[in-house]
Amino acid sequence: MGAPLVAVIAVIVVALVFDFTNGFHDAANAIATSVSTRALSPRAGLLLAAAGNFVGAHLGGRVAQTVGGGIIDPPPGATGLGIVFAGVVGAIGWNLITWYFGLPSSSSHALFGGLVGAALCAAWLGADAEVLWPGILAKVLVPMVVSPLVGFALGGLLMLALVWTFRRGNPHRLGRGFRRAQTLSAAAMAVGHGMQDAAKTMGIIVLALFVGGYQSTKTDIPEWVFLACSIVLALGTYSGGWRIIRTLGRRVIDLDPPQGFAAETVAAGVLFTTSQLGLPISTTHTITSAIAGVGATKRLSAVRWQVAGNIAVAWVLTFPAAALIAILLYLPIRPLFS
Repeated sequence: MGAPLVAVIAVIVVALVFDFTNGFHDAANAIATSVSTRALSPRAGLLLAAAGNFVGAHLGGRVAQTVGGGIIDPPPGATGLGIVFAGVVGAIGWNLITWYFGLPSSSSHALFGGLVGAALCAAWLGADAEVLWPGILAKVLVPMVVSPLVGFALGGLLMLALVWTFRRGNPHRLGRGFRRAQTLSAAAMAVGHGMQDAAKTMGIIVLALFVGGYQSTKTDIPEWVFLACSIVLALGTYSGGWRIIRTLGRRVIDLDPPQGFAAETVAAGVLFTTSQLGLPISTTHTITSAIAGVGATKRLSAVRWQVAGNIAVAWVLTFPAAALIAILLYLPIRPLFS
C-alpha cells in the first residue's frame, strides 16, 4: 500500500522550493560573466538564463535517473518520504545561508549532502535506509574533484588559443565581436545548467513517487515533472541572485569579453558532456574554475585568490553542512512521517 498522498505532495512541494532556490542561487552560473562584460544587461541575461534552463530541463533525463536511483535507497512508505523531505530541506537551508553571504556554493552537493545526512540518521535510528556509497563515489565525489580541474585547464587552454589566434586583431573590434558571441555562450551555459540542475529536482520527485508507491520505477519521468521543474527553475533564475552574480562576475576576476566567452564556452561544454554521461556535477564548480583558469592565463595575480579561497571553503563545507542540517531536521519531523 502506498504512503499517504499528503506526504508525497509535501516532498514534491519542498523539492520545487529547492528548485526555486537553486534557480536564484545559481543564476550567476549562466550570466555573471556576460553581465560583468556588459555583453548582456542584467534583466536580459536573466531572461536568457531562464529560457535556457527551461530548454535544458527537457534534456537532463540521465542526470535525473542518477539522482533518483544512485544516491540513497530509502525504505518504501512514509519513512522513506521523511528521509527525502529532510534531505531536501537541508539543501535548501544551506542554499539560503550561502546566498545570504554571496558565496557561490554548489546546490547539487548541498542536495546530495542533505540526502546522505538524512539517510544516515534514519539508519542509525533503525530505519531500513541505505546510502549507495559506490554510486556516490563514482558519480558524485570523483566528478566533484575532476570537473573543476577540467574547467580550469580547458579555460586556460581555450583562452591561450584565442589570444594567439586574434593576436593581430583590433582590440575594440574584437571586444565588440566577443560581446555578441557571449550571447551564444551564455545561452549554452544556461541550457547546460538546466540539463544538470533541473534534472536533480526531477530525480527527487521521481524518487518520492516511487517510495510513496505512486510509480513503479525510478527511471520513468512523467511529462508534468519535466514541466514543473523547468518552469520553477526558470522562475527562480529570473528572480535573480545578485549577491552571487557580483561575486562571480567581478570579485574573482575582472573579465573582458574574450575571457567571458572562453569561460562560458568551456563550462557549457563540460556540462553538456557530463549530462550525457548521467554525471550530476556542480555547475558552480565548473564555471568558477573556468573563470579562474581563464584569468590565470593573463597573470596569476589577476585572479583574486583570497576570494577564490573563500569560495573553495564553501565548497568543502557544503556536503557536511547540508548533511548536518538534514540530520537536525529529521529528528523532529520523523514522527510526522511514520
